[in-house]
Amino acid sequence: MYASNENGVLLWPLLVYGAIVLSLVVLILGLSYVLGQRTNERATGQPYEGGILGAGSARLRFSSQFYLVAMLFVIFDVETVFILSWAIAFRELGWYGYIGVLVFIMLLVVVLVYEWRNGALDFGPDGKKILKAYKRMLQNPSDD
Repeated sequence: MYASNENGVLLWPLLVYGAIVLSLVVLILGLSYVLGQRTNERATGQPYEGGILGAGSARLRFSSQFYLVAMLFVIFDVETVFILSWAIAFRELGWYGYIGVLVFIMLLVVVLVYEWRNGALDFGPDGKKILKAYKRMLQNPSDD
């Protein structure tokens, strides 16, 4: 007589609840469509940024250094999660876990040295280039 599954649990309260939620969603959307104002002014289709009209394009070019720093952050953030989970289960893992985390840390050190040698961690101008330019400026002062 009542809708139930094979365990004898009644399903009709769930169906009634779903019907009520669905009817409320339809009612609210319908009322907002019927009672809502429809305007089509100059700034209607533009994004709202604190009351200031947008000027220019939102397409900014970021340096590839920005993405590299973001990737390094994610990599070392995930590393922290792995090492923290190892530290929590330290006693259960024993020597196998200890050797595993040592290998993991050594691989991360190798990757860090590789990134450092490739210049991924150089965030500013090269110091040697700055010194050369400074010495050149001292040798050939320009008349301002």
